[in-house]
Amino acid sequence: MATQTSVTVLGLGSMGRAVASALLAGGRTVTVWNRTPGRDSGLVAAGARGVSDVADAVAASPVVITLLLDQASVHATLDPIVQSLTGRRLVNLTSTTPDEARELASWASRHGIDLLDGGIMVPPHLIGRPGASVLYSGSRTAFGENRAMLELLGNAEYFGADAGVASAYDFALLSAMYGMFGGFFHGAALARSAGISARQYSERAASLVTAMTRSLSAHGELIDAGDYRTDMQNIALHKAAVDAILRATIDAGLAPDLLTPFKALIDRQVSAGHGKLSLSRTIEEIG
Repeated sequence: MATQTSVTVLGLGSMGRAVASALLAGGRTVTVWNRTPGRDSGLVAAGARGVSDVADAVAASPVVITLLLDQASVHATLDPIVQSLTGRRLVNLTSTTPDEARELASWASRHGIDLLDGGIMVPPHLIGRPGASVLYSGSRTAFGENRAMLELLGNAEYFGADAGVASAYDFALLSAMYGMFGGFFHGAALARSAGISARQYSERAASLVTAMTRSLSAHGELIDAGDYRTDMQNIALHKAAVDAILRATIDAGLAPDLLTPFKALIDRQVSAGHGKLSLSRTIEEIG
């Protein structure tokens, strides 16, 4: 198994700079490029090689990591110099949808490039620190040959040859995160309307959310089994609670925007006769 010590990082936003810094700290030879000049000064001072031409950046290393804005920016950057990438390993850490990741993998395969797609599960300041995690799928060869380097960024997990799986995991996990934050912000607004400080509310919310996460595995088992029968709190009971929270929100003069989509999913199920089933059944209303 080959061990690569030289790597190129394309894209020096906050995440790109964090990744390049972690690679430098791990003793790798790092070449960096950014479309907008001037973002590489700190990295160059730390030992990176900064180049202004993307073709030169790609030519400098057998492994190229992209941390660009989106799939379109990956193509805009790499399509004009795609022949320079032939025979290299491309690790795409740009946020792309599962289908976009698969499209990039197909594009890479046509040009003789091994593509590994990744989803970074921590903010930039945690890259390379204990607890950091990056999910990967795509080329098994690219993952195996470069695992030691990838581990410099965080715990590296591989989910198979389908390049879209890491992205699906990434976006699914982030959906839970954004849902939690959205619920927290709604709750903080409701608490504030009653004179409760956000700090006071946050302490109790953290305790409740921690307790509720213990039920996620049970919800997962019900969803996988497809059997939503329950003798505990059912959808109809949750509807009464959500309806009351919505009334309290409106009474307080607050925007109900974060709550109304979830209420619509619950209302639809009750109207269809599923009120006695578990709240886990809500996944069936999503898809």
